[in-house]
Amino acid sequence: MKKTSLKYFVALFMAFGSMAYAQTEKVKEDPKVIEQKKKAAAEEKAKLPKPYNPKADAQKDIEALIVQAKKENKNIMIQAGGNWCIWCLRFNQFVQTTPELKGIVDKNYVYYHLNYSPDNKNEKVFSQYGNPGEKFGYPVFIVLDKDGKMIHVQQSDVLEQDKGYSLEKTKEFFNQWAPKS
Repeated sequence: MKKTSLKYFVALFMAFGSMAYAQTEKVKEDPKVIEQKKKAAAEEKAKLPKPYNPKADAQKDIEALIVQAKKENKNIMIQAGGNWCIWCLRFNQFVQTTPELKGIVDKNYVYYHLNYSPDNKNEKVFSQYGNPGEKFGYPVFIVLDKDGKMIHVQQSDVLEQDKGYSLEKTKEFFNQWAPKS
């Protein structure tokens, strides 16, 4: 009797799982849903500040940051991505509008938005850091010590939560790579 009940339960579970999967696939393929998501993302992107400058001389900027970091005894936080990347823009907005995070960043880092876009891929600069965007996607964070030595590369998805970022995980990341006194 137990074997029959177990088989029935497993068959029922698999049937419901298949139906749920089929429903999920329908939602993914529905052009109206896809179009609505694209429109919502475009509207959100339009409202967010655009911190990446495709015309910047990233190598020269980073060299100046190293001078500044030495003077201020701070590390350098490079947020690599582009104004095309909604997750890059969301992260920037999250840090800039969350006083607790902004305080940690301002105290411990000189911050730079390293552009990656069709206009300027900054290939030479990215190659110095092992091309982390190719491996992790964007945004990706490159942490340098005050002398410009790379000490960490952080993918961003581990900091995500829902359609944004986790305050606790982001605080932990920034505190972990702050300069040691």
